[in-house]
Amino acid sequence: MNSDNKPDIVTANIDLNSISVLLNIGNDNKAEIVAATRDLNSIRALRSISNDIFSPPTTYAVGAFQESVAVADVNSDNKFDIVTANSGSNNISVLLNTGNGTFSPPTNYSVGTKPMSVAIADMNSDNKLDIVTANFGSNNISVLLNTGNGTFSPPTNYSVGASPGAVAIADVNNDNRPDIVTTNQNLNNISVLLNTGNGTFSAQTTYAVGTKPMSVAIADMNSDNKPDIITANFDSNSSSVLLNTGKGTFSPQATYAVGAGPHSVAVADVNSDNELDIVTANFASNTVSVLLNTGSGTFSPQTTYAVGIDPHSVAVADVNGDNKPDIVVANSDGKTVSVLLHF
Repeated sequence: MNSDNKPDIVTANIDLNSISVLLNIGNDNKAEIVAATRDLNSIRALRSISNDIFSPPTTYAVGAFQESVAVADVNSDNKFDIVTANSGSNNISVLLNTGNGTFSPPTNYSVGTKPMSVAIADMNSDNKLDIVTANFGSNNISVLLNTGNGTFSPPTNYSVGASPGAVAIADVNNDNRPDIVTTNQNLNNISVLLNTGNGTFSAQTTYAVGTKPMSVAIADMNSDNKPDIITANFDSNSSSVLLNTGKGTFSPQATYAVGAGPHSVAVADVNSDNELDIVTANFASNTVSVLLNTGSGTFSPQTTYAVGIDPHSVAVADVNGDNKPDIVVANSDGKTVSVLLHF
């Protein structure tokens, strides 16, 4: 997200008080936290004060019932901006960074019905970042192309499966154009839409996953230089891994047990073996699960760690500057953030 050769993390959050992105938005080489507080129609930014201490939050008003937040430089001024998906007002809010990690009032853009997730990438190869939402109520995605200076065109909509709750973007067929993946909660599958050029997309191809997939991540899990798909499946207490077989097609899922009610998934190399591991936030068991990659895209049984009540979202980043990935979890019930430092 910031061209510093370090992978940043964006998660799709379907419910309240969820961490979405950990990035250095204050240009001080420290990771900050941005949280969506759905019941207050606002976002909160927590700045890093020292190795493992964060400031009280700064609050910014956005649209109604924001479900997801993403961070990226949408107006090419080398400062991170914020975009939220607002399910209660059927729009997105764009807050431009005015410097030192402070933000302008939101500019709102209409999308489909009940947007639950937002992702940002250059979809039409014009070196400007565009916005994609998953619209739970209208069973489609919206693509808003950047028209310059952080302003956006009206949405173009594409059909996906029933109740898309999460969206992720990556070049899954190695044609140097970013493609779109959604989780479809009511069909227990994912949709893959390939980029056909100029920010337009093919009809969906669907793949079965576990029951009620809530979150999706895309990464190369078996070191073959092809991005794979990972989901968190709420009702089957599992994570699905679909390996890329080439040209944007995927193998049938392999499933791995995690804690009860996994609501969010993140991918990172947590044990420094150059293999990407899986982390899930488990809403019903108040835990996170860590599944280590054993090679070739297969994973060890989970190790669980206690966090706060009703964890909704998880992200992985080095929050204390020791070059080891830490885990950050947003807990909706107590409106808290849990930070698990890597020792």
